[in-house]
Amino acid sequence: MRKIGVLGGMGPEATIYFMQQIVDAVQAHDDADHIPLLVDNNTQVPSRIKAILEGGGEDPGPVLEQMAKGLVGAGAEALVMPCNTAHYYADRVAAATDRPFLNMVEMSCAEAARIAPGGKVGILGSPALQRVGVFEKALSDFGLSPVYARDHGRLLATIRAIKAQGASEFAAHTLTDVAADMVADGAHVICICCTEFSLMSKSIEATVLVFDAMQVLVDAAVDFARSDEDVPQSASAVS
Repeated sequence: MRKIGVLGGMGPEATIYFMQQIVDAVQAHDDADHIPLLVDNNTQVPSRIKAILEGGGEDPGPVLEQMAKGLVGAGAEALVMPCNTAHYYADRVAAATDRPFLNMVEMSCAEAARIAPGGKVGILGSPALQRVGVFEKALSDFGLSPVYARDHGRLLATIRAIKAQGASEFAAHTLTDVAADMVADGAHVICICCTEFSLMSKSIEATVLVFDAMQVLVDAAVDFARSDEDVPQSASAVS
């Protein structure tokens, strides 16, 4: 079974939740049946919101690059980063090592295209995602278009409340309201694109299907870890 390296700490509770989802995804009879994870739960990664939204914040990129290198040095055979906003730096993380980087944004857009081909996707996440277009290219590549929240301040406040106090009924109610606005604005499917929001994915209600980008990443990480080896390029070309 292959080891997965996790660039974590953004935030720490979301990282723990990701690990728990990995554990829950496997029907294990013994410890050895579980997915081996190497986790850098680095709570000192510079704030993505400060760097992207507020300006003047320290660049998280070099820290993420070093985390990737450290995980690969420790034996990781693929890398994941359970933080949607941090995927603004995904190309830098992927280029930092020669190991595969399982891109949560790209895989989530593929899932949205499967659910609602050619449709509009409600991006339920940090306003930073819209500011710097984290999802734009992947959505376009899959023939999709985004629907963003109307009230950015409300979303930011909810993210900060969850980081400080954990999941709450009030936060779930807020996110359900935001999801309703997205549907009213034409969303055919809603993607939970913030790992803080993933903590309450089962409490977010909508009249369209809601899926969680983190769960997409969990499934991909499990599949990679349990596959014996990469398909050789020559073999995939023949098939």
